[in-house]
Amino acid sequence: MTGHKNKVVIFLGPPGAGKGTQAKRLAAEQNLLKISTGDILRDHVARGTELGRQVKPILDEGKLVPDAILIALIRDRLASMDAVRVIFDGFPRTLPQAEALDVLLEELGAPANAVPLLEVPDQVLVDRIVERGKQAAARGEAVRSDDTEETARKRQRVYHEQTQPLIDYYAARGHLYRVDGVGTPDEVYARILAGMR
Repeated sequence: MTGHKNKVVIFLGPPGAGKGTQAKRLAAEQNLLKISTGDILRDHVARGTELGRQVKPILDEGKLVPDAILIALIRDRLASMDAVRVIFDGFPRTLPQAEALDVLLEELGAPANAVPLLEVPDQVLVDRIVERGKQAAARGEAVRSDDTEETARKRQRVYHEQTQPLIDYYAARGHLYRVDGVGTPDEVYARILAGMR
C-alpha cells in the first residue's frame, strides 16, 4: 500500500483511445480513484437528477458540458478525500478546464504528477467507437447515445479543435508524455507505466 501520498494522473487522448480501460487498470493497481466526468454525468442522466436533465441534450448532441458544472463536480469529489490519489479520464478537455483544475489541485496540495497522451489514428478511433456500440447491442445492453459514427466523427473534430492547446499546456509544464495507443491493452499499459515517474 502506498500510504497517503497524493498522486494525480491525467489521461489525455481522443474519444475511443482506450483511456477508460487503461485508467481503470492503473487505478486498481496503484490504489487510485478513477474520476471520469463522463461516467459521473451519465450517472446523473440515468438517475434523472436536475443536473442530468440539464446535461442530457448536451451529451446527446456530442457537445461539451459547461466548465463550471464539471469543476464543481470534481471539487465536491476531491474535497472528501484524505489523500488526493486520482486518475482523471476525459477531463480536462479544454485549456480553461486545465487551468481551473490546476488551481483546484494546488489548493489541495496535490499538483498533477503525470499526463499520458494516448495517440491513435482518427479512423481507428471511429471504428472502435462504432464497434463498442455494436458489441453493447449484441449483449442486449443499452448503447451509449454517442456510440454512432456521426457522433464519433463530430467528437473527433471537437477533440482536435479544443484539446490541442491542452497538449501544449501540459507539455510546457513537463508533465506530458506521448503513448502509442495502438496495440493490445497490455502493450499500451506497459507503455503508460514506462513513461510515468
